[in-house]
Amino acid sequence: MKTLKIASLALASASLMLCSCAKTENTANAAEEEINDTNTPLHELKPDYKTPYGELTVEQVQKDMDRVFHYIDSVTPAKVLDADGNEITDLANLPSGAKLNPGTFRLTSYEWGVTYQALLDAAEILNDPKYKDYVTTRFKLLNDATPGFLALKEKGETDRQMRQVITPANLDDAGAMGAAAMAAQMADSTLQLSEMIERYYNILENNSSRLPDGMLVRQRPLHNAVWLDDMFMAVPTMAIRGKYANDPKAIEDAAKLTTQFIDRMWVPEKKLFRHGYVEGLEQEPTFHWARANGWAILTMCRILDVLPQSSPYYKRILTTLQDHIKGLTDLQSADGFWHQLLDRNDSYLETSATAIYAYCIAHAINQGWVTPETYGPVAHLAWEAVATQINDKGEVEGTCVGTGMGFDPAFYYYRPVSSKAAHGYGPTLWAGAEMIKLIKNFYPTYNDAAIHYYTVDPEAKTTIFTIDENGKASEVLH
Repeated sequence: MKTLKIASLALASASLMLCSCAKTENTANAAEEEINDTNTPLHELKPDYKTPYGELTVEQVQKDMDRVFHYIDSVTPAKVLDADGNEITDLANLPSGAKLNPGTFRLTSYEWGVTYQALLDAAEILNDPKYKDYVTTRFKLLNDATPGFLALKEKGETDRQMRQVITPANLDDAGAMGAAAMAAQMADSTLQLSEMIERYYNILENNSSRLPDGMLVRQRPLHNAVWLDDMFMAVPTMAIRGKYANDPKAIEDAAKLTTQFIDRMWVPEKKLFRHGYVEGLEQEPTFHWARANGWAILTMCRILDVLPQSSPYYKRILTTLQDHIKGLTDLQSADGFWHQLLDRNDSYLETSATAIYAYCIAHAINQGWVTPETYGPVAHLAWEAVATQINDKGEVEGTCVGTGMGFDPAFYYYRPVSSKAAHGYGPTLWAGAEMIKLIKNFYPTYNDAAIHYYTVDPEAKTTIFTIDENGKASEVLH
């Protein structure tokens, strides 16, 4: 299959300009001629997009990413403080009242585990060490401070953030952070995170509630409840464990668990996942919460990245991923976002899910799992939507706060949104990095370039841009 590859420089050199109308010469006594199909090429009129939607450049995306990065770097300092708020440098001998600098976001949360993973991928894609340095610095601090906080724990003191590192209790503590710790260790061999990694992985392997077939469950809000969120908490961690420990069985077990989630949570007629499932319940709750569907598609991307095609689970996971992308594409809003409840377009437009979908669809194109012709514009529009939510400070706005499992639509409709919801930052950085790769591999994104990309020529000469079958750009003057 041939694909067109047009660099953004080619677009610029083609001088793609459309004028809004042809005008008659104004005179003192003559009215301006009306615009109609006889005197004006109406198909060339400028679209009134609410979301900026035009030529996309690597520099533009990287500028947005850097703004987010500099914000999170400034509000999550890697420090341990004493009871008076002074920085402690002797981490082996912590005084009573010591704590991690609280910052705006917790350095040990699962949301920040996602952010660490996104930053490591961004560092590799952009060849920019600052993203990796952020991760290395934070994990080194957490590791170096562990003995001191363990000593305080013996005295009955526990810092909220460090508790998740020294005594992780559940998948929320251990899943994404465990995956991030293994990725960080593989990216920087000078780190010494093996004990931390084993503490995290032990929760997944030995201290998580499971059904007899190995399916992960929680005991809230009902007995043996399956949360789609846990698909991401577990599977990518198992998959990266396979690489970290050179353990192919961990990857195969991750693939099997993925299919068990699909068995229970996939709704084929909608091509979407339900958020919650209760084992043994005759009538299952079925709400297609956007971010949970994001965790599911992100999980499938992560396992397919490492799963051999010879695996008996490969084809089913790939087919589900492809169907999921089709189902999501059918529900993308006109402005590029997805709704909080995907199939209910009177629910609000949500940023973190949109960012996850932008990443996953772009990644699926880059990996050859779906075609750029069909899905390139979907990823492009999604990224443009996310970029509008990055404010001047670098905050990501419009993100739903943490959300449990619900049994009625109001539960999802009225969840608050906040720029301080940490869930939006990792997905936004992941999406930006993958979009840069997509731009380099497949650009433009296959909408009719003559209409989609435009500027306005003030000299009233219209230039439209055409692409021949070999992908060569040329101008046609009117």
